[in-house]
Amino acid sequence: MHSVELLPDEATERAVRDVWSRLMRAGLPSQATHRHPTNRPHLTLATSDTLTPGVRARLDEALAVLPIPLVLRGTVRFTGRTRVLAWAVRRDDALLRLHEAVWRALGDTPTGGGLNPLHDPARWSPHITLGRGRDVVWPVADDGLLPAAPGAPPGVLVGRWVGARTYDSTTRTTARLGPRT
Repeated sequence: MHSVELLPDEATERAVRDVWSRLMRAGLPSQATHRHPTNRPHLTLATSDTLTPGVRARLDEALAVLPIPLVLRGTVRFTGRTRVLAWAVRRDDALLRLHEAVWRALGDTPTGGGLNPLHDPARWSPHITLGRGRDVVWPVADDGLLPAAPGAPPGVLVGRWVGARTYDSTTRTTARLGPRT
């Protein structure tokens, strides 16, 4: 499986990693405990079974709009077999257009295959994962967990999506996508 992921600017990445550290220090599930070298804050746009050279070229074209605005806005919790605590990402026009273009680049290619329906533009809930675990509850409110920018409520952070990559879950490697800077 190959994911297509957006990467935040350095200041946003530091803020997310700080939250990961706070969760870990509190003894709560945190992405900080995931020690694989590819682990970093990101936003998954879509996943596909394969990424052929033609699909990669179409993704590079779609991702040429980077950088685009990034707004994080409080936590969101997902339930299911594995529970997830995440920092919600605002669905602004630039992000939605980019997401649609990536979805189309993957879906319009017969060899793309196996798109995850959770990333379908009609269902997608953009977020950056903070922690995940089974049967866990994070008893921390946003104001005790997330930083607050001057004049903004806790958990609201403004930055930029500056890069993109693909993660191959079979080889556990990443590769750069999008414009070459």
